Amino acid sequence: MTDDAAADSTHPDEVLRFWEVARVRAGVMRVAAVTGPGVAGSLVPPSWAFGDDPALADAALGLVLDGTKTATSTALPEFEHADEPLPVRGDLSIVTDGAGRPGALIRTTRVETVPFGEVGEDVAAAEGEGDRTLASWRAEREGSWGPVLAALGAELTDATPVVVERFELLFPRPGDRGPSAGPSEA
Repeated sequence: MTDDAAADSTHPDEVLRFWEVARVRAGVMRVAAVTGPGVAGSLVPPSWAFGDDPALADAALGLVLDGTKTATSTALPEFEHADEPLPVRGDLSIVTDGAGRPGALIRTTRVETVPFGEVGEDVAAAEGEGDRTLASWRAEREGSWGPVLAALGAELTDATPVVVERFELLFPRPGDRGPSAGPSEA
């Protein structure tokens, strides 16, 4: 999930240009020549940034692009409060940097909801942040989710449901990272 400030700073023209390149290079429109673009190839996926500040968004995007970050998690009450649908397998998203510029096209590969106290080391490692241990993951989430949930009238406990989303990077792929394929020209 992203905060409102990052969402408001998205560059719609850059996102559209990025999508035009990414959908082809990621193979989203493989049969378009025969059947037309279809829904997945026609609709621009939602764009959002990781975290709640530009520096975090930039760092997380870098982790996605280098293959370190392959998961994200959000406390379920945040989705419920924002009245946002949960991610589902196959969802496409355009991840932006801290200034709202598109940088990566990802596809959700798996979604599960688990209690905070049962989140495993594998999730912490897949999120790719800090030292990638469960202890640092929990400390970071307690520091960031705790106040957010308190503002919503909820409390972060070991029983709090956490939505864990696994994803794969579709674009740019390692071969696409040359100067002509960067997000600013996509």
